[in-house]
Amino acid sequence: MSEHPESPERRLDLEPDTVERDLIKLVLTVVELLRQLMERQALRRFDEGDLSEDQEERIGLTLMLLDDRMTELRDRYGLRPEDLNLDLGPLGPLLPRE
Repeated sequence: MSEHPESPERRLDLEPDTVERDLIKLVLTVVELLRQLMERQALRRFDEGDLSEDQEERIGLTLMLLDDRMTELRDRYGLRPEDLNLDLGPLGPLLPRE
């Protein structure tokens, strides 16, 4: 039985730096999805008037800090916001375009 070399498209890139970056990309994608969901929920609650002024301020500050941290992490790993938007094929992109 002879071995056939795999085509370049089928080989896995298992370089430590690439694996780490890809893992970070996946984790940041999940965090970004959750951040956007939290932001939408907060906006809905703001619009409905469900929150006290203090709650609104704390939520706003928390969302701003989370956005800042996400920017720092993307920059550290050389990722752009669009790099976190996974293509789900026929379903389209994972994250809505802002």
